[in-house]
Order: sequence, then C-alpha cells, then structure tokens
Amino acid sequence: MEHGANLMLTWVGILSLIIFVVAYIAIAMEEKLHINKSKPALFAGTVIFLLAGIYHFTHGQVPESLHSTVEHLIVEIAAIFFFLYVAMTYIEALIERGVFEKLKVDLINKGYNYKKLFWATGFLAFFLSPVADNLTTALILSTVLITIEHHNKKFLILGAVNIVVAANAGGAWSPFGDVTTLMVWAAGKGAFAEFLFLFPASFIGWVLTAYLLSLSVPEGMPGDSDGGKLEPVMIKKGGKVIIGLGVATIATAVLSHQMFHLPAFWGMMFGLSLLKLYSYNLKIRHNENINVFGSIAKIENDTLLFFFGLLAAVGGLSYMGYLAAAASVYESVNPTYVNIGIGLISAVIDNVPVMFAVLKANPNLDAAQWMLVTLTAGIGGSLISFGSAAGVGVMGKLRGIYTFGTHMQYMWAVAVGYAVSILVWYVQFELLGWHIK
Repeated sequence: MEHGANLMLTWVGILSLIIFVVAYIAIAMEEKLHINKSKPALFAGTVIFLLAGIYHFTHGQVPESLHSTVEHLIVEIAAIFFFLYVAMTYIEALIERGVFEKLKVDLINKGYNYKKLFWATGFLAFFLSPVADNLTTALILSTVLITIEHHNKKFLILGAVNIVVAANAGGAWSPFGDVTTLMVWAAGKGAFAEFLFLFPASFIGWVLTAYLLSLSVPEGMPGDSDGGKLEPVMIKKGGKVIIGLGVATIATAVLSHQMFHLPAFWGMMFGLSLLKLYSYNLKIRHNENINVFGSIAKIENDTLLFFFGLLAAVGGLSYMGYLAAAASVYESVNPTYVNIGIGLISAVIDNVPVMFAVLKANPNLDAAQWMLVTLTAGIGGSLISFGSAAGVGVMGKLRGIYTFGTHMQYMWAVAVGYAVSILVWYVQFELLGWHIK
C-alpha cells in the first residue's frame, strides 16, 4: 500500500483530521482554556500515528511506510528541536549574565521622547531578531515600553504593533531568525546567503508600516519611567565572551551546513559544548558560576514540546495524504498567488505548521518562490495579533493594552507593508533577478 494514498476518506483519515482541528482550536484558545499549548499539540502529534498503526494492524498490513515515515520525521524534527535547544540555552545564559538587562536600562536612561523611543525599539527589534528569535526580541523590547510608560495606552499600542512587525520582518531574512526560515534552510530549499537577499523586502515593508504608525504616535516624553533614570547595569563577568561564543556558534552552524553538509544543529551542539567548557573555566579560574544546566532548565520546554507535537501532527496528516492533495493547488494556480495566500493563512494559523505543511507537500518551486513563501509566512503573521509567537508574547506582556482589537485598528498599516514587501520581492527576484539562482 503506497503510504497515505488512500487514507483521507477512511475512518482513520477523517478521525485524524478532526483530532488535528480540535487540538488546534485548543491551542488557539490557550488563554481561555488555561491549558499549555504543548498538551493538545503533543496529544494530536502522537495519537495520529498510533491510529495509523491500528488501522494497518486491523487490516493485516505490514506498515513499512509508517515506519519509514516516522523515522524520516524524527530526523526533521530533531534538526529543528536541537537547533532551538541550543539557541534558547544561549539566550538564557545571556539573560543570566545581565546582557539584556543592560540593553533595557541603557535604552530607558537615554531619555527619548515617544517618537524616538518608537523608532529605537523598532530598529532594535528588526536587527536583534535575526540573531535572537523574534519571540525573545519582542518580549525584551515590550518590557522596555511598559517599564518606561504605564499610562499612555496609545503610545504603548503603537509601540507594541511596531515591535511585533519589526521582529517578524527581521526574522524573515535570517535562516535562524524564525522557526519557519530555519525549517526552509534545514530542508535545503535555500542557501544561507539566499535568505539575506530578502533583506530589502523585509526592511522596506517594515519601515513603511512603521512610518504610517509613527504618524499617530503622540508628542511628548514618557511621564512615569519609575521615578526617572534607573541605576546603570554592568554585564556580569563572561557575558561579553558568551556573546562572542554565540556568534561563533552560529557561524559554525552555517559553515558546517554549507561546506560539510552536516545538519545545522551539529554546529549548534558544538557551540553548546564551548559554552559548557567556558563556564567550567570561569568557575575554576574566577570562581564565577554560570550554571549552563540551570540555563537549560529555564528553557521553555512547553514551547519545544509544542513544536514537536505540532510538527508530528502535520507529518501525520501528510502520511494520510492530505498535503499531497493540497500540493496540487500549486499545479493549478500561479505559485506566486498561492505563496501570498500562505502568508495570509499564517496570520490566522501559526506560521510553523503552515510552513511545515508546505515543506511536507514539497511543491516544485524554484529558489525565488521558496524565498517568497519564506517571506510571506514570516511577515504574514503580523497581520493579526495572535498570528505569530511575537504577537502572542507581547499580548501577554501588555495584557489588556495590546489586544486583538487594538491591533486590528492598525492592521491597515501592516497590510500596506505586507503588500509592499511582496512588491519589492517581485521587482528584485522576478524582474531584476537579483538573487542566487
């Protein structure tokens, strides 16, 4: 039996689709249901394959296709899982060393007015998210906003929208700035340098949105940054070295993937070993304790398990044959239109499962089209507040201020930026051919 060829209309195919939809609704209603998103995702991802196994067993079939599918899926998920594991460990280590705290305090003590603060946090979000992930970037900079200003809701809303859009746009032109770009890079759909060619589209789209938003930013200075300037913060010993190790780790991941054809996470795990050795050196020579295992313990395992469950669930639907059917859309419709639609879908459905579904469907796209779907899936989530991890994180940080409703007031500005980003891509990639072919 060819894997997944005839399972869509069987009881196992229909039941699996129902389970996925119900699980995704539970994930979307995480706040109202008071359930961690990993729970429904993990249940759906594991039970779909168990149901497939039951189906084959009851029909007296030897599920070789099921076994090979799961083995291949494990490799795909592990590549993403371990990459994120190391990246999140480095972020936690930098937080423990006070690197981000210093960034926050220095920014607060600048004494910027509302407009300068609006642009400063936006630029930082755009250029920090390609290195750190977009969620971490958005959380740090939204903390800056709420620390400086508590009462001017209009400024906080505009600043929050700007940070979310900038973080998502910044993550779109880096292979590790977002989980979606990481998946495309790990799947070999684009060389490392190819993603960098998305910078003009990402940057111009965000700047235009930021400009339109800035027209509504109120005049004046923040009035209640907790009594004025904060005490200066010094980075703890070893913090700057860890920044260097983090950069070296990313460089190793890129070079080992491009030159030696090793998985990108292999270089990341090597970087983790450097961090652990350096922490040992600091403890022995300076009695300075950087508990790397403590940093690892602080990693949000709920997020990692959520990715595992969700990617496994999408893989299960692919096994049932659903994604092969979806891939046929690319054959009957101009792929540019389909990829623009993917970005709109990612505003409603998290861009991670959407991109994984595209990769599993594996349509026959050229390099330019793979970069387009990377761009749209990355920036499309900004259209709605809960369309991206960055938006969900800021909603939690500015609870009651940055909401679905307040974001929708300025969705038009985000939509203009989205359209312009696609236009820049079209001129650069299709008309001028300025990219790696």
